[in-house]
Amino acid sequence: MRHAMSLATAVALAALLGTAQAQQKQQPPAKQPAPPPSAPARPYTPVSIKLPAPLNDPSFEAFRKQMGEVAAKKDRAGLAKFVVAQGFFWDGEKGDQADKKKSGIDNLATAIGLGGKQPVGWDMLQGYAQDPTASTYPGKQGVVCAPADPEFDEKALEELAKTTQTDPGDWAYPLGDGVEVRSAGKPDAPVVEKIGMHLIRILPDQNNQPPAQNQVPLVKVVPPSGKVGYISADVLSPLGNDQVCYVKDGSDWKITGYVGAGLQ
Repeated sequence: MRHAMSLATAVALAALLGTAQAQQKQQPPAKQPAPPPSAPARPYTPVSIKLPAPLNDPSFEAFRKQMGEVAAKKDRAGLAKFVVAQGFFWDGEKGDQADKKKSGIDNLATAIGLGGKQPVGWDMLQGYAQDPTASTYPGKQGVVCAPADPEFDEKALEELAKTTQTDPGDWAYPLGDGVEVRSAGKPDAPVVEKIGMHLIRILPDQNNQPPAQNQVPLVKVVPPSGKVGYISADVLSPLGNDQVCYVKDGSDWKITGYVGAGLQ
């Protein structure tokens, strides 16, 4: 099962970022326009997905374990040993955003947020370290990036987004077959149905209360049946995850890049 960029991780990071931003605000925020309403929930034709396979390399598993241990300790000096010294790339919205005058660890720290009062990047790295999947990165020989994306028909997703009046970013996928859908946003709410291996629509939930400590949040969803329900965030993963990229030099793995907007 994949863990790295599950919605549980995304929700937790969003909460940390929200807390940090709230602490920085000195004046009441300016009134912002209300977000556009979501399209109504309705039945839809499922788009099947195939989960990515783990990278079959024992040395990669050992590397991820070491990376996770360093991240848990928030050990920047230790992490630097697992990052390329030079040549780090950051494939962001405006091309390569890495500062070629800075070291690899400095660029990684900027991209994912390893400093400041709320260094959420350490939690992200622990999540990445748990993910056994990786896929080749186009245009960069020997580079693989994780988490790998699932396989699905992209044209079918475009059509699905069109017919449901949604955006591709409104869709996620389950990390296993038979994921339970509950009737309400409570972990003990009755299970009303189970979903198979296909994309599922995510709905914004303005009434959702922060979960209790050590409790996984529930995400508001629309299954193919069209009936609104809730799914535990740790068994869903959003499409279009940011990725950490690795390269193998001899028998050693190194973090060599990052793909995504970052936490700037």
